[in-house]
Amino acid sequence: MSVPQNPGRDCPLCPRLVAFRQKHRALSPGWHNAPVPSFGADDARLLIVGLAPGLQGANKTGRPFTGDWAGDLLYETLIAYGFAKGTYDERPDDGLELIGTRITNAVRCVPPENKPTTEEIHTCRPFLSATIAAMPRLSAIVTLGKIGHDSAVRALGEKPARLPFRHGGVAMSGSITVFSSYHCSRYNTNTGVLTPEMFRAVFAAVRDHLDRG
Repeated sequence: MSVPQNPGRDCPLCPRLVAFRQKHRALSPGWHNAPVPSFGADDARLLIVGLAPGLQGANKTGRPFTGDWAGDLLYETLIAYGFAKGTYDERPDDGLELIGTRITNAVRCVPPENKPTTEEIHTCRPFLSATIAAMPRLSAIVTLGKIGHDSAVRALGEKPARLPFRHGGVAMSGSITVFSSYHCSRYNTNTGVLTPEMFRAVFAAVRDHLDRG
């Protein structure tokens, strides 16, 4: 039986995440509070892989990187480099459109304290593998943070030791080029681990790669 690209709304696979989901459904019944599906078309040439939905971001809105600081920086950068068009307004009905780009997360449900366990990452990886397999034109993957990077590398059938994570890293897996970046979280930007200039440089390299391809 094939694995779908997106888990169902009441996916039962990770007990800790199910309990956290049910808690927040009771606290905030108007929120999405479910696995967050990928955003963008199957025929995209670029896939962006993050860590997991933010509690008051994608978990609330139902769209990856929508509703928190990470989305502000990500979507601003995507628009600047022609990977999206429209206006990002922290809500899924803002009319923003991706161009040749798809966005997903290594773990589809919000984890407590934004920290999925190793088992949860492993359990959710088949959905990431299915997402990658369903993209026939895929040419580049941008991984945001080490967890997203390692899970994407494993979903490609590789070992992280062969394609290690480093900011600004570029590596090949078959016909797919993997670009790695520090995660665009508020913590990373506030502490200077990641500057907007560093982040833009990654997407400038991706743009150049796709334009040449």
